[in-house]
Amino acid sequence: MSDNATAGARGVAGLFSGGRLTVIPRRPARREQLLVHLTETLFERDRAYTEREVNDALRAVHDDCAALRRYLVVAGLLERPRDGSSYRRAR
Repeated sequence: MSDNATAGARGVAGLFSGGRLTVIPRRPARREQLLVHLTETLFERDRAYTEREVNDALRAVHDDCAALRRYLVVAGLLERPRDGSSYRRAR
């Protein structure tokens, strides 16, 4: 894990309890920090994911996987084609 990823993991640790996300931050900067952490820990580079796989990965940490998925796409951390057929980490 890079120094930035390690710092990010420490920075978001307070948002988790028992491996589950307890709250999605409202502050954009804090939410961005969380989203980067989720992207780096849940999704591999250079791999395509189905929507179901993305949902399953996100549901492992929080029940509102649709909101998290939407935040990840809007933040540009996950990319998907117009047809929504797959997702992958942005470069």
